[in-house]
Amino acid sequence: MCLRILLPLLVLTVAASGCVTTGQNPVSGNTRAYGYSWEEEVKLGQQADRQIQQQFGTYDDDNLQQYVDGVAREVLAVSHMRRPDTPAKFRNTEFTFRVLDSPVINAFALPGGYVYVTRGLMAHLNNEAQLAVVLGHEIGHVAARHASQQAARQQFTQGLLVAGAVAGQAALGGEAANNILGLGGQAAQLLSLSYSRDNERESDRLGVEYATRVGYDAAEGSKFFESLKRIQKQGDQSIPTWQSTHPNPGAREETIVDLARDWEQKVSSTGGRVAQDRYYDHLEGMVLGSNPRNGFERDGVFYHPDLAFRFPVPGGWTVQNQPAQVALIQPDQQAFVVFDIAEESTADAAVQALGGQEGVSVLTRRSLRVNGHPAQRLLLEASTQQNRTVRVLVYAIEYDGNVYRFQGLAPADTYDAYRASFERTMEGFARLTDPDVLNIEPDRLTIRPASRTAPFRTFVEADRLPDDLSADELAIINQVRLDETVEQGRPLKLPR
Repeated sequence: MCLRILLPLLVLTVAASGCVTTGQNPVSGNTRAYGYSWEEEVKLGQQADRQIQQQFGTYDDDNLQQYVDGVAREVLAVSHMRRPDTPAKFRNTEFTFRVLDSPVINAFALPGGYVYVTRGLMAHLNNEAQLAVVLGHEIGHVAARHASQQAARQQFTQGLLVAGAVAGQAALGGEAANNILGLGGQAAQLLSLSYSRDNERESDRLGVEYATRVGYDAAEGSKFFESLKRIQKQGDQSIPTWQSTHPNPGAREETIVDLARDWEQKVSSTGGRVAQDRYYDHLEGMVLGSNPRNGFERDGVFYHPDLAFRFPVPGGWTVQNQPAQVALIQPDQQAFVVFDIAEESTADAAVQALGGQEGVSVLTRRSLRVNGHPAQRLLLEASTQQNRTVRVLVYAIEYDGNVYRFQGLAPADTYDAYRASFERTMEGFARLTDPDVLNIEPDRLTIRPASRTAPFRTFVEADRLPDDLSADELAIINQVRLDETVEQGRPLKLPR
């Protein structure tokens, strides 16, 4: 069953046979086993890049994007991917660097030269040297072909998760996908593929080497990893995505400092470049935390200021908002609603596209109006891969030039228990008219020098903190302790 619900799972089908192949490692020069050839890695990276952009969205700041791209290309130029003795097929591979519009703390790479950093990660970096180490780390994953190495160890008959570093980002959550869509063990493995600790050690070494060769003080990178450890230790905080998909090889903070000093001697580096001022200049005004302009939930209602609509959320259900869709997940993950914009230009065409798929039975269909807007209501039934019958309630609503589509899914034998929740959400879709919500703006970072020598906590204005940011989290963003004394004149990252 497809129903075009499975798009966000970030699973790509491998065109090749899935057999292990041998190839050269650009870092070591040795020949070893890989899950796919370099040409396949490049192709898969291109395909996955389109999905990544759709899934997360790129941050709308050309100046910041160009800045990150410039730093990245400096680091790339000294990497194994650009050395004279590196085979041409590696040396001539184009690299793409993107800043993603996500508050999640993450950086990751796809095979074939695609590297991503989130604005959430950039907010937690304190200078250009730290950025260079992170970018070098991700370039190292590509150069050492770590994803392909992992693929050689985990072969599947139909597909491979290419973006192993973004595992766990599926819009519906692994358990919901398994329980409701009937995804088997293969899908579970696809969504959990990540780098090994040996991969991480090698990328740490490469990231430090590359940053040092450019002239940065790569030891600065240890402070960022210390920040990740502090976030993890907070009892009510989830592990940053970086740590869940980039396993900590142990003693990372100390090891990075030692590696940096060793490489400074090896390359006779006299740089020690940090470039905090330049980094902060580009950070000024960056969105901090979630951007409400992209949609948000408050008091049981989902609002989208830019598209000017609203709809109710069932009580206790989890909301996962992404650029391409919104997913509402029932607490026990036994039902969910996916909301997106249909490709079709009319509600009639949108439901026809779903109802006309092979293996899908149309139980009922009728026209209606939802708060004055033309709409179609469709009830489908289909079998999952595990021969479990599910029902899908679809509402397609024409509004302001788009066709908005709800798809509510539950097992057929429990569908009636969730039908009222589905209908309340779908029939509650309406125009957003509240001026306070329509005009809402995101919190942003501003850089201000400390006006005095004092503990960091004295610079935190509790009444001005964003709802999803605590004083301790702000201290972590600044790579200080809450009670640590900061010197007068030190630049601080604060919300505005």
